[in-house]
Amino acid sequence: MNTTRQQDFSIVAVDKFIQATRDSGYKGTSNAVAELVDNSLQAGATSITVSLTVDEEEDGRSIVLTVIDNGSGMDAQTLRTALRFGGSTRFNDRDGLGRYGMGLPNSSLSQAKRVTVHSWNSKRGQVLTSYLDLEMIAAGKLTEVPQPRWVKRPEFVNGYESGTAVTWSRCDRLDHKRISTITRKLLGALGRQFRHFLWNGVSIKVNGDAVQPIDPLFLHPAALYSGATQFAEDMVYEVAANPDDPSITGIVKVRFSELPVDDWSKLSNEEKRARGIAKGAGVSIVRAGREVDYGWFFLGGKRRENYDDWWRCEIRFDPILDEAFGITHTKQQIRPRLHLIEALSADLEVMARALNSRARKAHLNAKVAERFTRSEYRASEKDEMLAPLPPKPRLRDKRVLDALGKKLTSTESARDNCGGSTEYRIVPTALNETAFFNYARDQGRLILVLNPEHPFYKLVYKPLLESDSPSDEIVRSQIDLLLLAAARAEALLENKESLKVAEQLRADWSDTLATFLNG
Repeated sequence: MNTTRQQDFSIVAVDKFIQATRDSGYKGTSNAVAELVDNSLQAGATSITVSLTVDEEEDGRSIVLTVIDNGSGMDAQTLRTALRFGGSTRFNDRDGLGRYGMGLPNSSLSQAKRVTVHSWNSKRGQVLTSYLDLEMIAAGKLTEVPQPRWVKRPEFVNGYESGTAVTWSRCDRLDHKRISTITRKLLGALGRQFRHFLWNGVSIKVNGDAVQPIDPLFLHPAALYSGATQFAEDMVYEVAANPDDPSITGIVKVRFSELPVDDWSKLSNEEKRARGIAKGAGVSIVRAGREVDYGWFFLGGKRRENYDDWWRCEIRFDPILDEAFGITHTKQQIRPRLHLIEALSADLEVMARALNSRARKAHLNAKVAERFTRSEYRASEKDEMLAPLPPKPRLRDKRVLDALGKKLTSTESARDNCGGSTEYRIVPTALNETAFFNYARDQGRLILVLNPEHPFYKLVYKPLLESDSPSDEIVRSQIDLLLLAAARAEALLENKESLKVAEQLRADWSDTLATFLNG
């Protein structure tokens, strides 16, 4: 008996394909929802709402997730085509976010056993609906996308002139079981992936909470967290989409930012994690305004280090370069081709190393400033036990303050002086003199200026300042207090002749000390 005719030799074994496609590359629920947001934006939507509720039909054992937009809506043929795997009216379209027609069915069935779509383009009247059901497909009961039918307008789409609603029910593969957890994760992920659209006026909400744009570069003033500064100008490259056909090219724009170490290094570890600073080093890959990947890309031989948390990079490109970047159909990963890596890596590695070095130096300076602060606090605490300093600066004080200029302003911070009558500051900066230290009094402050060029600073003070040894910290702090005491004693002087003698003595002492220390 010939059984060949009874066997199924179709190119796709639908029942097995539909099960296997659930594992076809989505990293999680947020990325799957992002596919639906892509479709909404492609349809011209400016308002997108994600809602999560308990599935009443499943006795509260699962979650229903719905994405509703105010886009252009679909007619019956377009709706039916959109639910097909590979069925897209925009297949290989490079003008928008989608290309392959896999997003709606693939993302939906990766998270749920059933997806139902409602679409309409009139504020009144009925809406079109169709669906896919995983179990029906696997059982052979559903072999093609059901013909869309007109139904009574559901309450959840009221108020929208036109649009589309995609509902996932019998959700069995969501990342989390709690609606609150999924909501929190979606707010963060969508805020980062679609930040450029949010800045341009698109509104996205998740269970009533507005999605706030999250800028991994911390540059945009309208982002949830900002305060970084751009490092250098944007770098612009013209790159071939395919090295075998140099006639088709696209533009790649690269931007670097530098995080404010002085201010943010003082944040708690919890706050650093919440802002995305800690363990946040990397490069954001943005395609057509939408982040598609984040990782350690195009940085050559530069290995990731802790100091790399303090700078960021964004690479923006147009869809014409999809092949060069190796964009997958899920738009959540890149596999860049060799010619693109060669075009970008050398320059980006140089920038990464420079920024790493700057971050390292900034952290050292911040650590130094923190160590100064301890001595400053100590002196401020004890100051009330001493005769008060005259508040008015003298002519010689004004010369020192003028020489400090912006250096003094950038070094200061709004710190409580622990109730002392005088606020103390220690500022290391080179002045046009050979003395190891100078000082100035100014409206209730005493500023001690240390000369980094003096041999004592280089050979003794700086090693103590940069050391992590507790004993070295004690010795250095005692030197600080010694110098602050000397400066304070001289700051009490008002008589011109006495001031002249004191300044000459300090200069002679500094020169003698330098002579003794120099080899």
